[in-house]
Amino acid sequence: MSDRALLDRYEASLRGLARKSRLRSLSGRAGLDFASNDYLGLAGNRRMAEAVATALANGTPVGATGSRLLRGNDPHHEALEEKAARFFGAERALFFGGGYVANFAVLTTLPQKGDLIVLDELIHASAHEGARAGRAEVVEVKHNDADAVDDAIKTWRAGGGIGRAWIVAESLYSMDGDRAPLAELMAVADRHDAFLFVDEAHATGVYGPQGRGLAHYLQGRDNVVVLHTCGKALGGSGALVTAPATLADYIVNRCRPFIYATAPSPLMAVAAMEALDMLADEPERRAKLAALVTLAGTGTEAIGLKPSGTQILPLIVGDNGRAMALAEALQQRGFDVRGIRPPTVPEGTARLRISLTLNVGEADVSALFEALAEEWKR
Repeated sequence: MSDRALLDRYEASLRGLARKSRLRSLSGRAGLDFASNDYLGLAGNRRMAEAVATALANGTPVGATGSRLLRGNDPHHEALEEKAARFFGAERALFFGGGYVANFAVLTTLPQKGDLIVLDELIHASAHEGARAGRAEVVEVKHNDADAVDDAIKTWRAGGGIGRAWIVAESLYSMDGDRAPLAELMAVADRHDAFLFVDEAHATGVYGPQGRGLAHYLQGRDNVVVLHTCGKALGGSGALVTAPATLADYIVNRCRPFIYATAPSPLMAVAAMEALDMLADEPERRAKLAALVTLAGTGTEAIGLKPSGTQILPLIVGDNGRAMALAEALQQRGFDVRGIRPPTVPEGTARLRISLTLNVGEADVSALFEALAEEWKR
């Protein structure tokens, strides 16, 4: 067998993806930003850059140099965790390198053998991966259906389940832009003495008082754990898990992704602290984003589609090839709009995912929807 033959099965798989219009490749940034998650425009903000530059000039290291339990525990990590716990109203916060690893870490650590994890069917891949890799039983339920969650727990109990149930949801879904019924899910959790784990990735910074998220009023409860990513509206990278102190201590002692991973850069902790201050100091950013959401909603209705009412606007096309062709046509006209295909979204729901950020203005949004109206008819 030749060395090249070793790659045959991978090449065959890639050809299969291409036939289905699902082959992916990396592409650079070009055009007006309608694709990123930099909702408040903080990633390139001067105040953020100056905070990091000042920390660097004062001797803050670029790298953590080790795990948190060894020499990697920097004072900036601890300062961020204390600040985040106060800001979000939780007993404790822990800083992770990213939202994916934080989701994976929580769901492979806190739910125990004999427990049940109830996942919304459309929740982020990291939650699915973490749940499957953990020790608890896992069941998926219909999207945003609190009754289905309740039924799943009842069925599990009737079948002999004796542990704790963990209800897992995103507060704002990344591909559909719709909100979870958090009050109803919390009621189900309380009824069954269950935990509620909420991923606020796309709501942190945008919704709630001072941008504290859609689950802000649930923080501080003994049966609530919340994830806040720092790489979207907060403009940096990393993620914060807020939880009761007991659960935070358990993660520090039992969570392999926390124990064995090199800690996040202390400079990213500095950036996250500055972003939290900016959420409190500059409420006009959220107001400007809300105005863009309203304007985009009008444009969406003009082409006969229903707006999501949030900064994440999915325009369902259906066919993979057509979705990618439409995205390319908009890119050629100077708008960075990306097509999203399975398996990121369910089969038959390929779409344009329009993301609204403060990196564009009202004139840009109006121009996008004028172009979209023309391309949509073709």
